[in-house]
Amino acid sequence: MTATLARRRRVPPGPRGLPMVGQLLAVGRDRLGFIEALARDYGDAARFRMGPKVLYLFNHPDFARHVLHDNHTNYHKGIGLVHAKRALGEGLLTSDGDWRAQRRAIQPAFQRERVAGAAVDIIEEAAKLVQRWRERDPATPVDVVAEMTRFTLAVLGRVLLDTDLASHEAIGEDFSSIQDQAMFEMMTLNAVPPWLPTARNRRFREARADLEQLVNAMIDERAGQPDDENDLVSRLLVMYRAQPTEALRRRRMCDELVTLLLAGHETTSSTLGWTWYMMDQHPDVADRVRAEARAVLGDRTPTFEDMHELRYTTMVVQESMRLYPAVWVLPRKALADDEIGGYHVPAGADVLISPYTLHRNPAFWDDPLRFDPERFSPANTVARQRYTYIPFGGGPRVCVGSNLGMAEAVLVTAMVARELRLRLKPGHQVVGEAMLSLRVRGGLPMMIQPAPQ
Repeated sequence: MTATLARRRRVPPGPRGLPMVGQLLAVGRDRLGFIEALARDYGDAARFRMGPKVLYLFNHPDFARHVLHDNHTNYHKGIGLVHAKRALGEGLLTSDGDWRAQRRAIQPAFQRERVAGAAVDIIEEAAKLVQRWRERDPATPVDVVAEMTRFTLAVLGRVLLDTDLASHEAIGEDFSSIQDQAMFEMMTLNAVPPWLPTARNRRFREARADLEQLVNAMIDERAGQPDDENDLVSRLLVMYRAQPTEALRRRRMCDELVTLLLAGHETTSSTLGWTWYMMDQHPDVADRVRAEARAVLGDRTPTFEDMHELRYTTMVVQESMRLYPAVWVLPRKALADDEIGGYHVPAGADVLISPYTLHRNPAFWDDPLRFDPERFSPANTVARQRYTYIPFGGGPRVCVGSNLGMAEAVLVTAMVARELRLRLKPGHQVVGEAMLSLRVRGGLPMMIQPAPQ
């Protein structure tokens, strides 16, 4: 064997695991803790087994750039997202087909100019949220994660779909069932047939049926109207007009819209939940956010232009996304043999890039577990290597909705902090739950109190 071939066959270190199952049980017990320990114990590259599958975790920004950008054509969506296809179909999040065409159809709705125009809707929904919270008993906790889900769904409906989603309170529960099913299928490696009449399978089928009923109603409402690209349903009707059958056309549109409903609210609501939690844990940060909001906004209704002045609030949201990125892992599958950091990656291997571990890598972040919004000051941001911070992914498949998500998060954080203070329910333990997104397990009960003057 030549020296070059020997070098290419070098494999990353990793835990041995149990016979036959490898690390399957450990991953099942605590996905987030497992991947964090893997990065801590084995560094920039690790290899582990889950049943018959061998997975590779790469935890260096150069390796992330290679997979997500430089050699992205060699990588399709991987474990987890593959298992989500039964729930989400071939929407943009899971598709490895003509995803570029799908993205071209959707992307104009998320351009900066459209987001600026949507700020009125974001601000109006945030004002409704503030008013609703003002009227609550300050001694009675509210599940802030559920409230953020309601808020982001309302914004999504108004801005992108021209539909009232705020009244569809079951959407959040439907997507919880879908995420639960996707993670279960990943952890069991599809060993449980989907047709078995288990409680989980039943919940999944009911959730998918609810969502399909909702999006089909949107499609029917637009189908008889003249072409109009002002909302995404209409854009998708135009995009899929050439499908060979009505059934296939309807199937593709349903997949796209269900995916949009999930991705369009889940990541932002998770980010906001973690942001409120971190502000509660760091009262000095909350005080600075409040002071900035009052200085910039006064007592008037905000505008999109105010975002440019809400610099510290933006830094707080960014630091929350560093410690708790909603997209905690980016799974890929290698189509052909590759080499990453001197390690051989065989065709068919499952490759993981984890924003969660990259954002906590002590080689690139000083005291990485400390919450410090100043990391995102202009001076610190300019000096930072690009792929050390990827809350929205990277490469051609970077999150299409990042501008809208940031506008929502910054504006609602400032508007709430200006008037109210959120305090965690005493004794409640906050734990991360690694589903398709990084959620707060069991919700986030907080008391809504008037802010100090």
